[in-house]
Amino acid sequence: MFDLHRLRLLRELKHRGTLAAVAAALSYAPSSVSQQLSQLEAEAGVPLLEPVGRRVRLTEQAEILVAHTEAVLERLERAEADIATSLTDLTGTLRIASFQTAALALIPTALGLLRAAHPQLRVHVTHMEPEGALPALQARDFDLVLAEEYPGNPNPRPAELEEEDLLDDPLHLALPRAEAPCPETPLAALRALADHPWVMEPEGASARHWAMTLCRNAGFEPDVRFETTDLLLHLRLVEEKHAAAFLPDLVWNGRRPTVPLRRLPRGRRTRRIFTVVRRGSSRHPAIEACRNALLQAASPANRT
Repeated sequence: MFDLHRLRLLRELKHRGTLAAVAAALSYAPSSVSQQLSQLEAEAGVPLLEPVGRRVRLTEQAEILVAHTEAVLERLERAEADIATSLTDLTGTLRIASFQTAALALIPTALGLLRAAHPQLRVHVTHMEPEGALPALQARDFDLVLAEEYPGNPNPRPAELEEEDLLDDPLHLALPRAEAPCPETPLAALRALADHPWVMEPEGASARHWAMTLCRNAGFEPDVRFETTDLLLHLRLVEEKHAAAFLPDLVWNGRRPTVPLRRLPRGRRTRRIFTVVRRGSSRHPAIEACRNALLQAASPANRT
């Protein structure tokens, strides 16, 4: 019989990558984590870790154990959801991670709805980009993540995570000058900014990959002089005529745009915004309540 606590440590190592990261996340000493995993190896009767330089990686047998651990934890998530459903009032803490524009446009309204309906539910919100939040969700640092997906750039879909669509957010070409001409087509409007400075998200972000592809398909390599995940800074740089940018509707959250906007080429005009939870937890009343509150917050009536 395997010890579940040790199995979870092995799973943590798969998701966090190093013994030090597991120890830091769980407030253990690295030596304690190593000792527990050694005991798990004795239980399994086979090696579970093998050295790779100064690090370790999971063996094939360890990967098998982690897969079964995921299944056990999913059933435990469902058990927790069933117990919570049997209670009259929602209590405990719900941990949410959200990227910036969704946090600004949707989270405050959703928090108000949750507070009114479930005053005993504590909600903890962390600003984090999806690239970091989704692995953290798998590592059980969060219960729900607000994520985004840009056209032509589908996100990986791990089997242990479940997605639910929230809204489609239109994307626009934001012009850095009020007196900008109005070319006849979206492609011509984009090409007109080929020699202008741009602000984009940092390398590695899905938004950056989408933006670079859009410009290259229009026939030019953008001059990216400003890099930041802060879309409010993107907007400010466009307002001050320092850069061109691609901006979503949620930046204004129902208010009138403050810079000239142009349509994007066909097929590249919206980003998908959705919620992600671990498989087995979607029926938890706190998760259901949060998703319902976010859907209400995302309705046009609540964003004007």
